[in-house]
Amino acid sequence: MRVGLLTGGGDCPGLNAVIRAVVRTGASRYGHEHLGILHGWRGILEAGETRPLDRGTVGGILHLGGTILRSSRTNPYSREGGPELVVENAKKLGLDALVAIGGEDTLGVANRLHADFGFPVVGVPKTIDNDLSGTDYTFGFWTAVQIAVEAIDRLHTTADSHDRVMVVEVMGRHAGWIALESGLAGGADAILIPEVPTAVERVAELINQREAQGRHFSIVVVSEGVQFTDSEVDTTDLDEFGHVNLANIDVGDYLARRIRELTGKEARAVVLGHTQRGGTPLAFDRALATRFGVHAADMVASGSFGRMAAVRGDRVIDVPLAEAVGTLKTVPPELFRDAEPFLG
Repeated sequence: MRVGLLTGGGDCPGLNAVIRAVVRTGASRYGHEHLGILHGWRGILEAGETRPLDRGTVGGILHLGGTILRSSRTNPYSREGGPELVVENAKKLGLDALVAIGGEDTLGVANRLHADFGFPVVGVPKTIDNDLSGTDYTFGFWTAVQIAVEAIDRLHTTADSHDRVMVVEVMGRHAGWIALESGLAGGADAILIPEVPTAVERVAELINQREAQGRHFSIVVVSEGVQFTDSEVDTTDLDEFGHVNLANIDVGDYLARRIRELTGKEARAVVLGHTQRGGTPLAFDRALATRFGVHAADMVASGSFGRMAAVRGDRVIDVPLAEAVGTLKTVPPELFRDAEPFLG
């Protein structure tokens, strides 16, 4: 079989490990030929640049961040005739199957293509947000958490030295997994996530209580997609998938400014941003990404299209793409309550 691979959406630690695993497993077990499609769905939509993938081209990439196939946030369904063009170009490239590596948007397109055209696609769950259903974890998540924790650890000492409030903005558009896990592991004094709308006054009250108890600094971890009950967010600037462009919404800066106004304390915002996406993946994410890639190659060989590799406990299985992208996996209330004894 001639198998295409693409990576879509934001980059993520472990992408190259998946690519390597799909190619090496597909070639050695099944004799498959592999073709890398550059820049995600845009690459196949516009019949763009491709590159052959074999044992030589995927050598030495296991530990590398980013993706050798590059990426884009392109939605074929937002363009007239886009889905049909994807199917047509896949045939022109001689593809018998496609491995789509991405998050809710990339795999949402894969699911629709399979449902609408019977497109032979399998998915691999990639997102640092850990918000895909059907799998316990997505690769890249724990690396992003570790990067955030290391930053929080460093901010503790400078916040303590200067009696400051440090607001740490982490990624998380709809789900607060990174904020919750990094805040809990980093000893944050307040954790703000999209699942729990928050009043800034409540955060200020907590900081004032700490001040009265002689604790003159605070660490506040906030997801970029948090909803404040006392502010309005511009929702008119949308991307191709209909998501609000968070690059134009400075949640951390807004929160730090309001804390200064309400408490009189010095407050600074630190936006970790894309540092959470880049760099070397942790051993856990390398191993998980590799196992996903092996399973994806097996799914292609068995014709298990319209499905996604997933991990449940310590087993890698596969689930329908429709299940994976049907609903976002958000932080359940009981899990957030487990963090409450450590806040304040």
